[in-house]
Amino acid sequence: MAIEESEANSFHWLMDMLESVEVGLVVLDLDFKVEVWNGFMENHSGITASRIQGQVLFDVFPDIPQAWLTRKVDAVALLNTKAFTSWEQRPYLFQFRNTRPITGTEEYMFQNLTISPLSGTTGEVEKVCLMVYDVTDIASSKMALERANEQLAKLSMTDRLTGLLNRGTWENLVDAEFERFRRYGHTTSLVMFDIDHFKPVNDTHGHLAGDEVIRHAAAVTRNAIRQSDSAGRYGGEEFGIILPETDTEGARIICERIREAIEHSVVDTTVAPIRYTVSIGIAQLSQEADNYMQWMQQADEALYLAKESGRNRVVIYRE
Repeated sequence: MAIEESEANSFHWLMDMLESVEVGLVVLDLDFKVEVWNGFMENHSGITASRIQGQVLFDVFPDIPQAWLTRKVDAVALLNTKAFTSWEQRPYLFQFRNTRPITGTEEYMFQNLTISPLSGTTGEVEKVCLMVYDVTDIASSKMALERANEQLAKLSMTDRLTGLLNRGTWENLVDAEFERFRRYGHTTSLVMFDIDHFKPVNDTHGHLAGDEVIRHAAAVTRNAIRQSDSAGRYGGEEFGIILPETDTEGARIICERIREAIEHSVVDTTVAPIRYTVSIGIAQLSQEADNYMQWMQQADEALYLAKESGRNRVVIYRE
């Protein structure tokens, strides 16, 4: 009698533990009919064990990827070994709402899943146990860290004032485009331009107004170029643009669009409305340049000629 009472107590404690543990426990037969559905699953699904017992899992949760889970369970039953999936492979099996206070911004609970074989007295696998782990806090923290790292990487590549590529990143792209030309010979052009008479703008209206003018020039440039083009702030009031698959005539059209848009703009600063112009130099890459720095020098020479010949104009480098 004492042994039977001890076994009954052990069974009671075991069932109490299964009901209170913070892990989802689901036992399925090989036809995916639910036999065990613990308290965790009841709390997060809103479905009681008595209601779901004997039902096919996919009938109750049609959003579960049936083909995927069937392949997993069949492999577990055939090989008599556990299978594991993480939230990074599949965010969740059961679409439970996230109720954790720390990660309340996540819409659904992120889950890790373990599928374990359950053998009968003959040693044959008769059922499987799904163990569902709530890893929302871990997943949310990792995704937040990844987002922060992506933002830091982006910040390290961009100019803080304009949002364009910074000098180092942009110059690396010029080098890469030069190497691409040497390998494939594709037509490509380089643009260098700067703001005319920028020092008087700073001297007259102050550096904050000057910053507004620089930001305006960057915004006009960004709106004028194509997705394949790369614009950067080279330094101070000077900018550069890489135009792949573009000859001098195509580059001239883009640059005239930028020049005219700026010429006809008024920058409304907190100090005063400011009008300004830009001078632009273009160099189509050719065999004359031995390296990307010479290519940049050619564009700079064209820019210098634009300034020397009266500013507010586009000049193409001639070999």
